[in-house]
Amino acid sequence: MRLLPLLAFFLPVAIHAQVILGTVLDDASNDPIPGAVVSVQGSPIQSVTDFDGNFELRGMVPGLYNVVVGFIGYEGKTQFEVQVTQAKPAVVNFRLREALQVLDEVVISTQQQFKQEAQSPVSVQSIGINEIQRNPGGNQDISKVIQSLPGVASGVAFRNDLIIRGGGPNENRFFLDGIEIPAINHFATQGASGGPVGMINVNFIRDVDFYTSAFAAQRGNSLSSIMEINLKDGRTDKTGGIFQVGASEVGLTLDGPINKKTTYLASIRRSYLQFLFKAIGLPFLPTYNDYQFKVKHNFNRNNQLTILSLGAYDVSVLNTDQDETPEQRYILNYLPEYNQWNYSIGAKYTHFGPRGVTNLVLSRFMLNNESYKYENNNRDLDQLLNYASQEIENKFRLEHQVKKSRWESMVGFGLEQAKYNTQTYDKRLPGGFILDYDTDAIYYKANAFANWVGRFADDRLKISLGLRTDIIDFNESTRNPLNQLSPRLALSYNLTENWTLDGNYGRYFQLPPYTALGYTGLDGNNADLTFIQAEHFVAGTTQYWPWNAKTSVEGFYKRYSNYPFLLRDSISLATVGGDFGVIGNQLATSTSDGRAYGLELTYQQKLYKGLFGIAAITLVRSEFQDINGDYVPSSWDNGLIATFTFGKRFGKNYEIGMQYQHLGGAPYTPFDLDKTATIYNWDVLGRGIPNYSLLNTERLGEFDRLNIRIDKKWFLKKVNIDLYFDLQNALAYKVAGPDFIDVVRDGDGNPVINPDKPWQYQTTTLPNINGGTVLPSVGFIFEF
Repeated sequence: MRLLPLLAFFLPVAIHAQVILGTVLDDASNDPIPGAVVSVQGSPIQSVTDFDGNFELRGMVPGLYNVVVGFIGYEGKTQFEVQVTQAKPAVVNFRLREALQVLDEVVISTQQQFKQEAQSPVSVQSIGINEIQRNPGGNQDISKVIQSLPGVASGVAFRNDLIIRGGGPNENRFFLDGIEIPAINHFATQGASGGPVGMINVNFIRDVDFYTSAFAAQRGNSLSSIMEINLKDGRTDKTGGIFQVGASEVGLTLDGPINKKTTYLASIRRSYLQFLFKAIGLPFLPTYNDYQFKVKHNFNRNNQLTILSLGAYDVSVLNTDQDETPEQRYILNYLPEYNQWNYSIGAKYTHFGPRGVTNLVLSRFMLNNESYKYENNNRDLDQLLNYASQEIENKFRLEHQVKKSRWESMVGFGLEQAKYNTQTYDKRLPGGFILDYDTDAIYYKANAFANWVGRFADDRLKISLGLRTDIIDFNESTRNPLNQLSPRLALSYNLTENWTLDGNYGRYFQLPPYTALGYTGLDGNNADLTFIQAEHFVAGTTQYWPWNAKTSVEGFYKRYSNYPFLLRDSISLATVGGDFGVIGNQLATSTSDGRAYGLELTYQQKLYKGLFGIAAITLVRSEFQDINGDYVPSSWDNGLIATFTFGKRFGKNYEIGMQYQHLGGAPYTPFDLDKTATIYNWDVLGRGIPNYSLLNTERLGEFDRLNIRIDKKWFLKKVNIDLYFDLQNALAYKVAGPDFIDVVRDGDGNPVINPDKPWQYQTTTLPNINGGTVLPSVGFIFEF
């Protein structure tokens, strides 16, 4: 009999009714909307909001549901894939916009079911938390999930670089609840944005809006994409949590109330990759740790405060015991050790007043990056690399938004202080050149922006006009706000109720990385660098379908100017950034131009009768100038990118998803065999030296990948359990890269000198195979 209480605790309770709670508010005033009709799509279950805008939906069994809200005089909305369980109530809050046409009854068009913004009618995709969590091969990593969207290229290896419409991986910006987060990846490449593993805990996420053009005027310093990550609020009823074991990490998330007006979310994670890598004999052992929290306080209905933070501590050491094979020795010979930490913390105060909504945002970011390397990995021998650097940003932004039925506007400004310091000693350069310099710089920046949106022709035509400027006290050019004027124009016209024709023009500016701005080597400094510029031209059309789907076609053209041209390597900064370490820390001039253009075709299926998915095909060309001023393919010129991600929910809470990815062959630069074999060069570098006179004249083979994920969920009385199996590269597809250059070694492991060229070592090659390995993993998520 003692087992009965335990069985009752874990007994599946699909027969019990669950609840969806929430509020419906006016988007402009934050006032409650009483009398709004809230219903479960495809079900007779519905509710009407009370005087305070609150509603409850009851009578569902555990599962995923689409929730629809409508009210006379307002535009309707749909929240897709609301997870209903018994362990906790599902919370869905709606903000409705006044409709231009007031009808006698509630009508929700198919177009209104998808999130839309008049200032960004093109080049935006929205995905929810369930789409993120179940993505095959995504491994609960938002950067990997984004790679399934149109215009986004992924590498064939093990990194999270976002290559957007042929742009470089340093051209992207990220925001959590409107607060900028410069670093979202562990072991981040300084001067870019990529890394091997994402930092953001997806259990915090409500949904993500991803913009590849048509950026809002309040968003600056980006050339290719803006990622707006919208977080959940903590639970208001009691403290709950999630314990999770994944392919490479273990983590704990907690959320709940602090008091009646304050909620929190908090998480910590730690990887166990170092144990896996050591067990399989890899010569490097990475460890990453991260934390994240969010606190939200509601002073009253019209005043809110959000405080959040995200941080990481990452260490990678060499496993010098693993040196039996040529591949292990090759990696040990060139790879440095890393020690990196960073944090972002910010606060956003929101006031809903009679004249609009005001946001005041304060934030701080700090990155500490260290790496070092010794000859033969022996600390008693010559030091080849000793690098230490810090980046600190303190930011303030004030914005005021007014929303009316026929128009809306936003004005605001921002102030920033940035600090950059480095102590750099790097002997790993060909020809005896040594980087040996210190920098300690402080920069002050400011920006101002305004945007206006008008609705005409019975809301069939929407026009958005925006203007922004940015300045920094770096030099005379960057201090002049007229040099960075950033006009933005977006148009959207409804040909029919569910068919739109859209377009966008924008001129965007971005600062070169601090590593370039702060370079002060023996060969000079970069005091004349200026903002990088990119002009976007986009046109497209979208058809919305009644089965929760949309089809879109978009053409785009990006024209770059003033990109830093790296003088030591004689290449554009736009073509680098897809590897570990630091980029941009060399003499450069703002003289490189480029272009990227292409076509995107997208079909997105939101949850409908158990089906969901997205198909994205991108044709893209990306070219930048070489040292002769000729346009040559950039490193991101993949030609064809195709991703098909679809899944199906089955009975008894089974779910199967499959993702097929095709990536066209990317260009690469062949190695310079003579330079690489030179004794001095090899002793300090230990790897191949690119021949930049043949910049990107070779191409990798095409790469295909099939990922499969199977989930089985149990919705119990007080807990939810998700057991999943994820299979990456199920077809074991592989593509050969350029062979690595290595040196011939004698029986003692020492390089052998070439008798015909005594200033060189004898060389050999090692195969460079990307992929070829099937990666199965099992994950466990326990929610309480």
